[in-house]
This record gives sequence, structure tokens and C-alpha cells, in this order.
Amino acid sequence: MSTASFFSKGLLDSGIGEVINPDTYFQTNLPPRTLPEDEKKVKEFVNKHNKAGRRIVLITSGGTTVPLENNTVRFLDNFSAGTRGATSAEYPFNSFLQFSLQPYSRHYTHSTNCFLDFIELKNDGHIEVISQYVPKMKSILEKYQKVKQEGALLLISFVTVADYLFLLRSVTQIMKDLNEHAMYYLAAAVSDFFIPSQKMVQHKIQSADGGLTLTMDQVPKFLKPLVTNWAPKGFIVSFKLETDPFLLVDKSRQALTKYGHQIVIGNLLTTRKQEVTFITKDSEPKMQLTEEEINNNIEIESKIVPELVKRHDEWIKNAQKENS
Repeated sequence: MSTASFFSKGLLDSGIGEVINPDTYFQTNLPPRTLPEDEKKVKEFVNKHNKAGRRIVLITSGGTTVPLENNTVRFLDNFSAGTRGATSAEYPFNSFLQFSLQPYSRHYTHSTNCFLDFIELKNDGHIEVISQYVPKMKSILEKYQKVKQEGALLLISFVTVADYLFLLRSVTQIMKDLNEHAMYYLAAAVSDFFIPSQKMVQHKIQSADGGLTLTMDQVPKFLKPLVTNWAPKGFIVSFKLETDPFLLVDKSRQALTKYGHQIVIGNLLTTRKQEVTFITKDSEPKMQLTEEEINNNIEIESKIVPELVKRHDEWIKNAQKENS
């Protein structure tokens, strides 16, 4: 949901402050005001599709802002728009919760062309889609209406890192009883650093005071409690973005070993839309688009999602064997 970047006059120097554990974080930071309402929506969604025997996928994506004032005017942001998650949600998952840039509408809200460029006003006052865009818009509209009619998509928004973390804890705990039938597709670009509310100034930082120096605390690593406590039987996929190709596989494998989940999908900033690497306990296959596929506007998510669905099927079957 991030739409702006932070700019400050003067020097921005980010020192590293305290390391906070997850329990302390939730005790010392306020949840979003909409959390009870969001929890209600999620419970209704999960109950409906669980009764229908559907698996459910939680897709998190997009950036998280870090406020610099309690009455927020300025904030730090990252570059993520949520394209990975929104795109993935359009491929054949079953039922899914979605945080971030919206699937389907992304073709027009996250495009170099304004959506108004795809329609025209006729002389009789009617509005029509320009003929050359009809096939693509028809295809997207059909898919969107099918998902909407089935109630197979629930969108929950977040802005700040606190919004995201409180939502993540709540939603995963609501989905906990789904056990192995739940997939957690954690593509959100979560901020690594933040300023606790008790350390922030109340009102807008005044530029007349000169340069700005920030000391930020580390955001706790929430993947560990998610894997061990919040969703211990779920199929959990995280993402690792790097800019150095020599670090990608090692850093991804370190994360997999440290947190003990099922898959880390590693991707490089410059090639993330063309190739990814699946890091699992015993393999690290690379998945990439061919030149022909790139020229035909094929999206890498069209390969990622079916592979994850296949691996999730295996995860469910193995769990059922162990329980029988």
C-alpha cells in the first residue's frame, strides 16, 4: 500500500538501536484501530472456505512504512508496490487472503497508462472500452468476477510495519486450525528497522532545527514464532531479496535453517521478474523465463504458483500419512 517516499532536509544518519523480542514488541506498540474489524472478516472467510473443504492461502505483499512522528507527517518507505503478491493471486491458488496491491485491478492501477486511456466517451454520452483493449480487459474481468462471485478473495490493507505485524499475528492464529491445509506466502517487504512510538516525537519534526539524526530499533524477526507457534503445521514460503548474486543462495539457506520453514524463494533486485531460486531443505532449483516467454509477457508467477501448489499437495499428503 506504500505510495510515497521520505525526504528530509539535512543529514539522515540511521544508527541501530535496540533489538526487541516479538512479545515485547506487541506489548509496547499499539495495534491498528481496524484490527478487530479485520479479524472478524478473516474469521468469516476462513470458516466459510474451511467448511467447503478448500485450502486457504495467506498472501502478504507490498511495502511497510516506518513513521517518524506519532502524528505522522514524515515516514520512511521502501520500493515495494506488492506486484509479486498481487500477480501471484491471479494464478490458480484456491481461496486466498491478500495484503497489498490488488490483483486484477493492478493491470490498470500499476500501469504506465492511466486506466482512462483504455476507455472513450462516445458522442451519445456512453462510455466504451477502446476496441484494441477489449480482449485483455474481458479476460481480466471474467477472472475477477468469478473470484468475486465465489467469495474466494479477501483483501486486507496495511500501511505501517506495526499494522502488518499485528495483522500477521492475528491472521495466522485464526488460520492455525487449518493445519497443513493453510499456505503462508510471505512476499511482503517488511521494514528491518523502526522507531517505537514511545521514542518518537508527538508532532511534526521541524526542519528549522537543522539536520536530522535517527537511531532506529530492529524490527523483531517474526518468522520464528510464526513457524513454531502461530502456524506450526502450515506450509510456509518466505522470500529473500538481495542485490548481490553471490549472497543470494547462502542468505536464503541461512534463513531456511534458522527458521525451519519449508521454502525460501530467493530473487535478485534486477532480475526478480525473470528468475527466482527455490531454496528447500535438500535442493535449490532455479526457475526462469525464456526470452520467448519474456517477449510474450509471460509472468514468472505463472511458474511459481503451480510449483508451490504441487509442493503444498505433497505437504498435505505427507501430513495425512503421518496422522493415519
